[in-house]
Amino acid sequence: MTVEERERRPETPAEADGTTGLLTAVGKMLRLLRKRKGLTQKEFGRLVGYSPDAVSAMERGVRTVRPEVLEAADDLLDAGGLLRQAIPEVREAVARARTRHPEWDRGYAVLEAEAVELHHCCSYAMHGLLQTEAHAHALFAKRRPFLSQEMIEKRVADRLGRQQVLGRWPAPIVSYVLEEVVLDRPIGGREVHAEQLRRLLSVSAMQNLEIQVMPTGVEEHPNMDGSFNLPEEL
Repeated sequence: MTVEERERRPETPAEADGTTGLLTAVGKMLRLLRKRKGLTQKEFGRLVGYSPDAVSAMERGVRTVRPEVLEAADDLLDAGGLLRQAIPEVREAVARARTRHPEWDRGYAVLEAEAVELHHCCSYAMHGLLQTEAHAHALFAKRRPFLSQEMIEKRVADRLGRQQVLGRWPAPIVSYVLEEVVLDRPIGGREVHAEQLRRLLSVSAMQNLEIQVMPTGVEEHPNMDGSFNLPEEL
């Protein structure tokens, strides 16, 4: 990556909310105290139950130092309460990370909110801007690995919040190509699915929105590898 590319790179959410700086600072303190105590990463890791690689990652700030590690390290490294003082902030950083969207998704949401045209082709699932609350909840509840209830509610709220783009003014031009199977699959059960179909009928009446249905029996189409979106800016 060139210097120019690094300078143009947008802040990640972890950088923007200060999480990266916090973890880096805590990692540096941990490293300084460990070395002052005369312990190698392997020796320290054995005492706190982590591998040398994990200890290295914590000290470099690329892995969150677990609160229990800070608790144990404060005594082991004679930190005098210094590491314990950081535990509340580390807990808060962990909570933010657990409820945060993937960073690529946040970047796309910004483009989506500013686009003048949005074109989507969906072969396997209903697009997020079209989903009802119950449909979105059913999808997130089935994610693997499992999401906490708190994270599910956060993701659903974020998804519903994004739907405001459909009604903003000036209105974007929005089009969808939905594979027929997307309309047939009863995500969340029959009642949830019926509500989802009514939602489609409602939004399809919007002047700036068009929905086309592609038969599942089509042998070939340009979307064989999965869904894609085309946000267009001014």
